[in-house]
Amino acid sequence: MSESKPESNAEHESGDDTFRVQLASNGAIFVVSPDQSIVEVLRENGVEIDTSCEAGVCGTCTTRYLDGSPEHNDFVLSSKEQEEWVAICCARSKTPLLILDL
Repeated sequence: MSESKPESNAEHESGDDTFRVQLASNGAIFVVSPDQSIVEVLRENGVEIDTSCEAGVCGTCTTRYLDGSPEHNDFVLSSKEQEEWVAICCARSKTPLLILDL
């Protein structure tokens, strides 16, 4: 028998799980499934995001995050930049909720 644990923003064992993104500007929350990118989910919900490569190479989609722990899969951000920015075309989240400065 397994106990259900309350949801927290503790890190997942894998960044490939379903997670939620929240827009800081209006509080809207969207679910990102394992087969979707953050950019795809935001666009499906009417949020315009500038992109170019959609592979984490160009940096066009980099967005500041305010809370949560992104799994960075880009090739453009330095370790220092990754402390506050995330390439939302290819990133996942290590935490159940990632709050974006959008």
